[in-house]
Amino acid sequence: MASQILKVSELTQQIKHLLEENFPFVWVEGEISNVTLHSTGHLFFTLKDKKAQIRAIMFRSQAQVLPFKPENGIQVVVRGRINVYEPRGEYQILTDVMEPLGKGSLQLAFEQIKKKLAAEGLFDPSRKKPLPVLPQRIGIITSPTGAAIQDILRIISQRFVNLEILIIPVRVQGPEAPGEIIQALERVNTLDPALDVVIVGRGGGSLEDLWAFNNEGVARAICCCQVPVISAVGHEIDFTISDFVADVRAPTPSAAAEMVVAKKEHLLNVLDVLQSRMEKGARYSFNAWKSALKLSLQGLADPRKKVVDLILKNDDITQRLVHVSSRTRQQKQDKWKHVSRILLFFSPLGKIKVWREELSRRNEKCRTLLQWKLERYSGALAKSVAQLDAASPLNILKRGYSITRTWPEKEIVRDASTLTLQQTLNVKVSQGEVFCKVEEIKKD
Repeated sequence: MASQILKVSELTQQIKHLLEENFPFVWVEGEISNVTLHSTGHLFFTLKDKKAQIRAIMFRSQAQVLPFKPENGIQVVVRGRINVYEPRGEYQILTDVMEPLGKGSLQLAFEQIKKKLAAEGLFDPSRKKPLPVLPQRIGIITSPTGAAIQDILRIISQRFVNLEILIIPVRVQGPEAPGEIIQALERVNTLDPALDVVIVGRGGGSLEDLWAFNNEGVARAICCCQVPVISAVGHEIDFTISDFVADVRAPTPSAAAEMVVAKKEHLLNVLDVLQSRMEKGARYSFNAWKSALKLSLQGLADPRKKVVDLILKNDDITQRLVHVSSRTRQQKQDKWKHVSRILLFFSPLGKIKVWREELSRRNEKCRTLLQWKLERYSGALAKSVAQLDAASPLNILKRGYSITRTWPEKEIVRDASTLTLQQTLNVKVSQGEVFCKVEEIKKD
């Protein structure tokens, strides 16, 4: 037996001190798996390679500032310290830094957000709004001190004057920038009178400098904006999430100003060309109509002769209609007289008079017969009533007889031997009933 026997807790404490003192901070490379974001905000995951794996934790304060979302299968490098959890005897890495391998954390975050929003349809061309041809009120969301706002104002003033421009100042860099840009886009939806178009952007910079325009909240605010939005972020080679979700992407802020406002001289030239085309078209149409009218007049005859012919034709038709109508009316009258004579000859009035007299005689005969039968049946009925009355038990009771029944069975007593002493009897007389008890029984 060993000279010293350790308890489990004692052995675990020694292992804990040994590991934590010898590995205060380590850098570990591996593949993420079993990622779980706890309700407390802590991030639990496993780092593994082909031969081994180790549990890892990143607390909420560090997990909230990660620019990308840890997902299963991502190769990362983490920095942390070894920690032993004594109740389960497990060791793990308490992580405070995480970087993806191969790609920077910002580039990975950019790709993750782009993939998510594309799957939701925010980049779909069918939902994008067209730019107005000549806007009257233009909104610009950018830094009021940057070079971008100066370039935009300069180009707009050179191309067209007397346009109303509303500058909504925001930060375009730093942690506060996304929130200010979102608030500015929400404000655009409440303006009255409304803007015709909005430019959102800033000048060039690194990926970190432009990161506010890769924010998911900013992208959704652009999508929800009721006014057409032009994204003008950085230089031509720079692409942000705002560029994909905006209605139009401008390679630079200066290009955005050129897209919004056409040159006044160009518009005037277009108007001159359109006016010239309209004048030529009007002259051509007038000459064509004039020629057609001339040809039509040449083919027309003197309308007065046509009118006279129509009047004569109308008189002739009128006379013919009068003659036909008169003859038809006379024929109808003759036919009606003939039919009336026939109807009068075959009139049913005589037959109706005879039938009425016959009906009267038959009614009188039926009345006499019914009276005779009624008197006959009435006599027979009176005789039957007298017979029934004579046989009625009520009349028998009037002569002094009674009906005796047991009580409460109400059975008629026909034999005294069926009764018992003190039994209650009900005696029905002509006028009322009597209840009595048996005191003595005599048999015949």
